[in-house]
Amino acid sequence: MANQQVDKGKTSVTGEAGEAGKVSARAPGGGARGRVLAALAVVLAGVMAFHRGVPNAVGRVGSLLESFLPWVGVLVLLLFVAALVRRSAVALVAVLVPVGVWVHLFGGLLLPGAEGGGRELVVVQHNVSDENGDPAATARALIEAGADLVALEELVVPQLPVYEKALAADYPHHVVRGTVGLWSKYPLSGERLVDIKPPGIAEGWSRGVRAVVDSPYGDIAAYVAHLPSVRVGAGGLTSERRDESAELLGRAIAAESVDTVILLGDLNGAVEDRGLAPLTSRLNVAERGFAFSFPASLPLARIDQVMARSATVGHIRTLPATGSDHLPVAARVTLG
Repeated sequence: MANQQVDKGKTSVTGEAGEAGKVSARAPGGGARGRVLAALAVVLAGVMAFHRGVPNAVGRVGSLLESFLPWVGVLVLLLFVAALVRRSAVALVAVLVPVGVWVHLFGGLLLPGAEGGGRELVVVQHNVSDENGDPAATARALIEAGADLVALEELVVPQLPVYEKALAADYPHHVVRGTVGLWSKYPLSGERLVDIKPPGIAEGWSRGVRAVVDSPYGDIAAYVAHLPSVRVGAGGLTSERRDESAELLGRAIAAESVDTVILLGDLNGAVEDRGLAPLTSRLNVAERGFAFSFPASLPLARIDQVMARSATVGHIRTLPATGSDHLPVAARVTLG
């Protein structure tokens, strides 16, 4: 009996020692994974905070990142979930760093817009698509937004008369140059082409127009523009012509003699994209709302923009889908 008790005691001691070994063997592994998650969190925070430091020389990687910068928040969320699963305090604390950076960059866009004031215009921007199968329905949808100004791009000859007829009653004043146009409830003057054609594009390419809107709050120089398209391929982002066109448009706006300016257009870039710096450095961008407008089937980025000088662009939002591959966007512009 004594020998049996001793043997049992040995077994018990051995079992306890074995379990302790297992625990000590698990602990370093969990800690290591927690440190990896923490390191990833710090890297993401750095990428967001210093995105302008990501080089653009090869494949325009910097612009590509900035085009989808808000979506880095999804990666941060995944890290947070992984930290919870691992029960790593180090990782959870580290994840707070990119959370704070994301909130600093984009948190304000989530806040509700202020109530409309007296000196305010509602504007709509829409690339209607040159393949739109029902331009009349698109025009009716835009009218429902009740905007003061409507800017359209990709206006092609077969569709243009349809838009002109459908919008005439609500917007008696309009100007079209090339494939872009502006419709207004208020009289227009000083209409002219804005040359934003970059080198290397054939003659006849015309995607910029300017007109002065005689609004109840004074003259406003309204610009409508459609910058060259960008493509994402194996070599990265092809945005050179877009960037050149943005530079030309920025110069034209800088030389504008009318103090208040509103720019509406398909700029083929997010406001975070450094390629649009010639515009974003001179103009105010939307303060509220993400309004991802492209592609309409699964909106991932807002490349349809409303910007202003000597005015504030308040809440920007998307409108219901039309026959275009872009969603229309509507914004309130408060004049100074």
